[in-house]
Amino acid sequence: MNVIDIINKTKKSYELSDSEINQLVNGYTTGKITDYQMSAWLMAVCLNGLSERETLSLTTAMRDSGETLDFSGLGRITADKHSTGGVGDKTSLIIAPVVASCSVAMPKMSGRGLGHTGGTIDKLESINGYRTDICGSEFFDIVRTTGFSIISQSGNLCPADKKIYSLRNATATVDSIPLICASIMSKKLALNADCILLDVKCGSGAFMKTREDALRLAELMEKTGKSAGKKCRAVVTDMDSPLGNNIGNALEVKEAVEILQGKYKGRLYNLCMELSAYILELAGKGDYKKCYEMAENAVSSGLALETFRKTVSLHGGDCRICDDVSLLPQAKYSYRIKAVHDMKILAVNSEEIGMTSLILGAGRQTKNDVIDMSAGIVMNCSVGDCVSVDYTIMTLYSSTVSDFSEASFRAVNALKFCRI
Repeated sequence: MNVIDIINKTKKSYELSDSEINQLVNGYTTGKITDYQMSAWLMAVCLNGLSERETLSLTTAMRDSGETLDFSGLGRITADKHSTGGVGDKTSLIIAPVVASCSVAMPKMSGRGLGHTGGTIDKLESINGYRTDICGSEFFDIVRTTGFSIISQSGNLCPADKKIYSLRNATATVDSIPLICASIMSKKLALNADCILLDVKCGSGAFMKTREDALRLAELMEKTGKSAGKKCRAVVTDMDSPLGNNIGNALEVKEAVEILQGKYKGRLYNLCMELSAYILELAGKGDYKKCYEMAENAVSSGLALETFRKTVSLHGGDCRICDDVSLLPQAKYSYRIKAVHDMKILAVNSEEIGMTSLILGAGRQTKNDVIDMSAGIVMNCSVGDCVSVDYTIMTLYSSTVSDFSEASFRAVNALKFCRI
């Protein structure tokens, strides 16, 4: 069957066979199927979906498009964690060193930003010198030395997903449960960790806007992981408002480092401790309460920060940021948005805040766009806060945008508030 027939079948909601899915994935990976043909199929999936069997078949085909890794030689339990994406979500930068400090290895392959959501790889690459495209042997050596390493998708690990991932971002085909599941789980299964924790975001800043959709995705991914013989758990967490105060690559690294330094607690810190505890529990380190205490001790003792420092250094990054966050990229321009009267913040539309960050240069509108690592937003208030007139609600940052009129208009409209 040729690719046009495959596109037509999905367009008409006819189920594809395993061999047809393999033909599609392998053809696109090797270049026999073009970007525009794959784009057409992805749009058909977005409109009509895939069956559970087709989704599992797509996941397997994408996993098998390259090699899989083997970390059994480490001599300790390995774990992986993935978030389905959100605004201000820098949890992996905190959780990975925390879990590694508790003697559970975290070899992790992450992606770049998609749409209005940020990507862990882009954030790490805001650290001067940090290399995310290292070879498999170096990846293994870093995990063996420090307990964790986060890399981008290499040419040998899920090359099909790497190509499809970029294409989805440029063709408005991101928000599809089967495609999200296949993308995430193919990478997780290729890494071959013993335990997998899946953080499914739900709310205005997530791809899953409703709890019903989030639960569907969580169930599908958990079932996929377990069918592959992994200890797997999926949890649904809130993304109705940005996670943490900072949105944007270098800004989010700064906030993650400051949490590892023990400077801040709050919603972001609490979620990271919760997810770390779930991972440690899956890895057999004890019950949830004991694992939560282990995670908190990793931060309070400074061990997690030191683990992060060593990993950054081994990746070629400037580890001095662990002591001086001003060494991260700094924006040339900034703009303060102030309260025009006394007000109470009732809601923050995360997606609109993410789109504002995109306008400032913190994300990609096409797959070849260059990111401004300094760009983003710092929120100075949360939902439920009461602020006085002239209080700085948020500050916008950019090194490529000096006219903040469009971004500030969008940022203000992302807020719902009442006068007090």
